Amino acid sequence: MTSKSTSPIAVLGAGSWGCALALVLADNGIPVHLWGQTIRIDKYLPDVKLPALITIHENMQDALKNCSAILIVVPSHAFIDVIKKIIVYDAKHLPIAWGTKGLTENCELLSVAAKKLLGNQAKLCVLSGPSFASEVAQKQPTAITAASEDDSALFWQTELHTDYFRIYTSHDMIGAQLGGACKNVLAIAVGIADGLGFGANTRAALMTRGFAEILRLGNAMGAQASTLMGLSGIGDLILTCSENQSRNRRFGVAIGKGQNISEIKQTIGQVVEGEKTTQLVYQLAQRLNISMPITEQIYQILYHGQDAKLAVKTLLERAPAIEHF
Repeated sequence: MTSKSTSPIAVLGAGSWGCALALVLADNGIPVHLWGQTIRIDKYLPDVKLPALITIHENMQDALKNCSAILIVVPSHAFIDVIKKIIVYDAKHLPIAWGTKGLTENCELLSVAAKKLLGNQAKLCVLSGPSFASEVAQKQPTAITAASEDDSALFWQTELHTDYFRIYTSHDMIGAQLGGACKNVLAIAVGIADGLGFGANTRAALMTRGFAEILRLGNAMGAQASTLMGLSGIGDLILTCSENQSRNRRFGVAIGKGQNISEIKQTIGQVVEGEKTTQLVYQLAQRLNISMPITEQIYQILYHGQDAKLAVKTLLERAPAIEHF
């Protein structure tokens, strides 16, 4: 394992996950330049204080100065804009990783969009896995995947690996990204079922058959099944569907209880990635002719006003079939 950086690493995005990863880097003795349009660690991680190794910057260009690497932790809708600014500020030669989970407006993987802008020589890595920011900030044992097509994953493994934050490496960026994006859709589905008053049987069925949908989509896009069976796939799915720390799950529960979507988002107060990702994954499945019935019903609920109970009825009335993945 190579030695850790002594030069600062820029963390672009100061939400809960960005702040948590900045804390991990600082715990490794690495200086951090933390950038965000608003720095609200008091809101996201109220019991945590930023150490002296973390310097806050309101200007991204200042945050990138003298840095050895870049870690992007912004919502998926802002990802491309951040990449474009990195190019403008002449920092595209640095190793770039991201903890963002989602797809672009064109239904592309973030890595595909980033390569188009940065070029094939860019050193890119995706970080994904079952990890609530608050628990990482509290130094609770956590394991995630760093996936890259080159040796970038090894670099980020060195920078982020601590005695409470374990990093596994992978070369399957497709699988790591699909798992991280699609699990948010299924967390909404499970939340809706729980909000409707259904029990553990329903939850288990949705998670299992939802995972089958992810496997089908992954197979069509070239992901490795072993990746989706790992931390960034089923691991993240279990966490996000099972715990109310998940914004996507809470969003679904509130829908199941009949609450207004706009009011739910206002109450949550942070981006619910699964809402937009549902539309994008549905469109991607249609484009590739992949059967994703659970995703389709969540899309109908969110974008066409489908009644949640009717959506469940539609799923159950599908023709009997042999179980397959």
